[in-house]
Amino acid sequence: MPSATVPDAPRRRHRAGALDIRNIIGGLLAVYGVILTLVGLFGDAETEKTGGTNANLWSGLVMLVVGLAFIAWAAARPTYVPDGGAEESAPTE
Repeated sequence: MPSATVPDAPRRRHRAGALDIRNIIGGLLAVYGVILTLVGLFGDAETEKTGGTNANLWSGLVMLVVGLAFIAWAAARPTYVPDGGAEESAPTE
């Protein structure tokens, strides 16, 4: 007996949101960037060890910019996942 084919209902998709790896990496880089920037501004510069450059300040600013870029990237091009997770996307026999 041939089985009647039922058209698939449109699958709902939602954004990965906070679980998107770009948000996690961006958040960590931004937090470390803020900490290093504050240490560079208010801590002991120790510029004799780095050849006259405040390494904490500059590396903190760079980490902050890169972290914010990751967060902006995730907001500009969000990752969508189907409802139901891996069970629905697994091939059936």
